[in-house]
Amino acid sequence: MARIKGGLNAKKKHNRVLKLAKGYRGARSKQYRVAKQSVMRALASSYAGRKQKKRQFRQLWIARINAAARMNGLSYSKFMYGIKLANIDLNRKVLADMAINDAEGFATLAELAKSKIA
Repeated sequence: MARIKGGLNAKKKHNRVLKLAKGYRGARSKQYRVAKQSVMRALASSYAGRKQKKRQFRQLWIARINAAARMNGLSYSKFMYGIKLANIDLNRKVLADMAINDAEGFATLAELAKSKIA
């Protein structure tokens, strides 16, 4: 029985990693050993990045709502508390969009929140 060497499978594995490393600078896209390390780190970072994206968007929405609420004489926490007391179920994404694109509508919500708190 002849011995089968793993050359083809190794070549396939190397090419798979090098394809993922396409666009990296220098040896990171040319040499398998360096490319493998870069790709492993990139894949780990991309997994973490998908989780961080959610946090960063929520942070952005809160900052926008806070800025608009302060323009209407309320802090973010008091605005959200007033909205909750008024039984208005709008998420932060929608509120942030209103703060930017519909200032008048946001102002009416702020007035409603003020009246519920007082």
